[in-house]
Amino acid sequence: MSASALAKGYCSHFLVDGEMKNNKSYAWPHYFGVSVMMIGLTACSGPELSQTAAGSGPLQLSAASLQYIRTEAAGGYQSATGPLLPGRLAFRAQAVASVDTPVEARIVALSVQPGDVVRAGDPLLTLQSAEAAALRAAVAQAETQLAAAQDSLRRQTELLRLGVGLEVEKFSAGLAVREAQAELERARLAAGLIGAGEGDRFVLRAPIGGTVLASHGSVGAMAAPGGEPLIELGDPSQLWVVADIPEHEAATVVPGLSASIRVPGADVSLAATVAGAGQRVNELRRLPVYLTLQGDTSALLPGMLAEVRLQQPATAVLNLPVSAVLIKDGSQRLVYVQHQDGHFEARPVRTGLSRDGRVPVLAGLQAGEQVVVTGALLLDSEAEQLL
Repeated sequence: MSASALAKGYCSHFLVDGEMKNNKSYAWPHYFGVSVMMIGLTACSGPELSQTAAGSGPLQLSAASLQYIRTEAAGGYQSATGPLLPGRLAFRAQAVASVDTPVEARIVALSVQPGDVVRAGDPLLTLQSAEAAALRAAVAQAETQLAAAQDSLRRQTELLRLGVGLEVEKFSAGLAVREAQAELERARLAAGLIGAGEGDRFVLRAPIGGTVLASHGSVGAMAAPGGEPLIELGDPSQLWVVADIPEHEAATVVPGLSASIRVPGADVSLAATVAGAGQRVNELRRLPVYLTLQGDTSALLPGMLAEVRLQQPATAVLNLPVSAVLIKDGSQRLVYVQHQDGHFEARPVRTGLSRDGRVPVLAGLQAGEQVVVTGALLLDSEAEQLL
């Protein structure tokens, strides 16, 4: 049987003068559930419902349709604890480091392995490179050139004092000294990338203290600049939580806001504070929020999942059941307000984070207005999804 025929049968057998027959032999609509009821309502009061779907003015429903609509006065409550948000533990930006070779070299020794705890300055790898030897030789050569230029300047200065020298030769000697000093500084900066030492070997050292997270080198392997890091370090004491919030809630999250964190994998609960929010929305239309942990984090590991609840300021705001708020065109949120004359009006609203089946209404409603909380989807066939 087609949907339209089913709807006509529903109306002819169950609606008489706007009321449903009380006959047990016609109990099949209850078997088919809400979808049959919605088809029946659409067929019986089609002109009224289609008017709403088209986005025209206020709507008046028949008495038969009103029995499926329930309204509630928009009221207030004290909002303190936000909804549960997904999060994850991550290193702070300054708590991770990747160690790479500054020149092409061969690994001759590994001093650490994953899991080792190191301090800043501890040796990680020893490498051998002809380029390292060349850089150190360039420093020695620049030092020799500077010494010769300085000696020439002293000689020209003395000759000029004795009256047998020329001012132009002294000027040229001074210029040579300045050039030699600049070359020596350049050579030392280049050699500084491989650190102190002699010959063709150099040691890569830990730039920060922490734990060796990964080691991608092996003895005898070649390493080149710009490739995969040879050693990855992280400081496990410098963790924070990255939570994701819907983009339309970004304005409600400010630095300093308190939060509670639970890490199920470690069975740890901690207090936290919002440190800041990201400036880019991801493909899921969510914004990252960064929270600083308070308390003992020794049992936590980066990458663990976390449950986050933001502590919103305790202020009285209007709220409604989530079933009252409809979504249209993917992002617009609206409710249906019933006026004293019985008409229904679609009203755009701005909502906050939902909690315990209710959602705060930040703009678009006034306290005491009667809002449809059950059957809102029957009033608008174009609505895509309840919150």
